[in-house]
Amino acid sequence: MGDSGAKSARRAIWGWALYDWANSAFATVVLAGFFPLLFQDFWNTDASAEAANLRLGWSNAAASLVIAVSAPLVGALADRAGARKRLLFLFAVPGMLATALLAGVPGGAWLAASLLFVCAAVGFMGANLLYDALLTAVAPPERWHFVSGLGFGLGYLGGGLLYLGCVAAALKPETFGFADTTQAALAAFVATGLWWAVFSLPLLILVDEPKAAAPLVPGPLWQQAFGQLRTTLGQLHRYRTAALFLLAYWLYIDGVGTVIRMAVAYGRALGFERSHLILALLLVQFVGFPAAIGFARLGERIGPQRGIYLGLGVYIIVCIWGAFIRSPWEFFAIAILIGLVQGGVQALSRSCYARLIPAARSGEFFGFYNLMGKFAALIGPPLFGLFGAWFGDARYSMLALILLFAAGGLVLSRVPASAFAAAADETD
Repeated sequence: MGDSGAKSARRAIWGWALYDWANSAFATVVLAGFFPLLFQDFWNTDASAEAANLRLGWSNAAASLVIAVSAPLVGALADRAGARKRLLFLFAVPGMLATALLAGVPGGAWLAASLLFVCAAVGFMGANLLYDALLTAVAPPERWHFVSGLGFGLGYLGGGLLYLGCVAAALKPETFGFADTTQAALAAFVATGLWWAVFSLPLLILVDEPKAAAPLVPGPLWQQAFGQLRTTLGQLHRYRTAALFLLAYWLYIDGVGTVIRMAVAYGRALGFERSHLILALLLVQFVGFPAAIGFARLGERIGPQRGIYLGLGVYIIVCIWGAFIRSPWEFFAIAILIGLVQGGVQALSRSCYARLIPAARSGEFFGFYNLMGKFAALIGPPLFGLFGAWFGDARYSMLALILLFAAGGLVLSRVPASAFAAAADETD
């Protein structure tokens, strides 16, 4: 590869990774930060903390159900048409708009807030499906662990920076021209939609659309995608290792995702101040930036499987400690622990899976990957809320997640370490 080719490849990697910088603003400001706080304190003023958490859990589950049902077909369509990047923006743009529109939902209107949140989350998650699938097109297999970690690292930094700005506006609203904290918090949704849009441009400009997996034939494209999906389902016995990894991923990513989505609501239910929760989330973001990249390097050194085990072990410690915390400093310490491993587990999972599937059909196979992740989210957040409601104490919610991490690690141990040594090269 000549100098121009090497520069083009580097630009593609950075263009791809910067989309994580763009869309992680939604994950941080909306999913983990301001939406749970406003959902409980502004849009659910008529409900108890437990009831508000349950409504939030069902809202997350509804968005996940939409993606879980459609992900494999969307992935197959993207591969068949050579449209991974185009479909990414078909999901992302409505997600950006729905995010910004949350700023106009009046107090007490929890149902309207839930519906817009579901639309925004579907856009976010659907675009992520296609974004993950582009990993195999922007870098060679030997760099997938690092490039995946780079994306998550930039995501933590970008999301953290925007969140920091939004937090500053919420804490000192008059300095930024807002009437009060709530108005500043609502404006954060507009800022997030704009951030997501602007920093998506490098991917749009610098990353080439991968070629179609197979030549198109006459007939409706969706029928061809269905046909490809049926063929893959009939050939799943050829990808038993990938299927076993997906089962493990389904279990442990449920716990990871639930912690991300419900941590702020959990802290609020325990009576921690908003400022404490905001600081904890900032700690996760800024610790997560170097940690995700470092974890990817660690995975290359000790093996990605062992790297994931290490992360899951830390999560189990977090769940046990989290069920008994009393002081804000403990919440901060737990936030640091999560920041050290959260991005690493996500990055190594993505790059590990990429090594188990045919690169030419990554859209379709990452459809299954996202399907498992979203079906996990159908269980985790509602279960988290239900445990608090059933036992009358939100603390029981944390203990419910331990089984997910332990079971995921156990299933992962059944995947041979040698399976991650080289990428699958099937193209049929």
